[in-house]
Amino acid sequence: MTTPTVSVIMAAYKGAALVGETIDSVLSQTLQDFELVIVDDCSPDNTLEVLRGYTDPRITVIASPVNQGPVKTRNIAMNAARGRYLAGLDQDDICLPERLERQVGFLDAHPDVALVAAAADFLEEGLIRPGNARGPTTPALLQWRLHLHNALVWSSVMMRADVARQLDPITRPEMLFAEDFDLYHRIGRLGGIARIDEPLLHYRIHPGGVSKTYQSTMIANATRVLAEVYQPIFGTDADENARLVMLHVAEGRPVPDRKTFSRIGEIITALRGYLVEGKYDQADTVLVDRAISALWWRLVRTAIRAGKMSPRILALDRPKEARLADLKWGDILVSGMIGTVRRIA
Repeated sequence: MTTPTVSVIMAAYKGAALVGETIDSVLSQTLQDFELVIVDDCSPDNTLEVLRGYTDPRITVIASPVNQGPVKTRNIAMNAARGRYLAGLDQDDICLPERLERQVGFLDAHPDVALVAAAADFLEEGLIRPGNARGPTTPALLQWRLHLHNALVWSSVMMRADVARQLDPITRPEMLFAEDFDLYHRIGRLGGIARIDEPLLHYRIHPGGVSKTYQSTMIANATRVLAEVYQPIFGTDADENARLVMLHVAEGRPVPDRKTFSRIGEIITALRGYLVEGKYDQADTVLVDRAISALWWRLVRTAIRAGKMSPRILALDRPKEARLADLKWGDILVSGMIGTVRRIA
């Protein structure tokens, strides 16, 4: 049996309504040297029947005898895969036609990269809108972002199978709903991580999505991931610093007071010193510093707009990378008026 170039990996559960469109997007790829390995996690609906309705020999359907959850189910699919590359895909997302070809070409051309993702647009109620992670990306900037939040979409990820299999397990069940975030940090110790900045995926947003339904578990486990990553940087403060970053940077919750603002500023400065200074080249340093500035003013705007802080917060000490030239004063004025109304209410 010929070894395929790519194994597309999918865990399926109660996906009968949408999984067909996802499978069709794989079958329509410009690169046809793939296999699609789908494990049905004992779905109570007719998902398994839909999957078995496909007769393409490149599709392998495995029926789990018991429900094990998405992480263990995905690991079963990855263990059954035969391809040189593993491509993640959730049962409701849509691959654009050139996705596999572009990512295989990238990995073939960059042997030092263990995992490459792609930009993704949002698909909601049949409409496509731009994703929120536009702009140029470099491996260094991705490393910076991954120290603050999950910067990659799982369904856009392709990785080298031989590198991924050095991890045991490939994804950890104890990090449920943050297992991809955890994987990026673990595989990042074995090779580079990169992103193709053109959208190669439509990421579906709908009320039944896992990220909406199980958000509290996802936040808790993503915080655990960051705390592990922060341990060599912050020591005994790793857990609390990870909690603050996850709540206010990753989740976007308003910073409640000046003390918390100051601590987040100190975290950002320490992370920059650990990751950037003396390690990144000038171009990557500029990209990170721009990202810091944009992040800081977003935190400020969100706190003012929520009524948590007055515009006097602008006088706070801030990371030196947060340039006043990047501050949108009109936005701050509007946010101040909205925040005042909310405080009065």
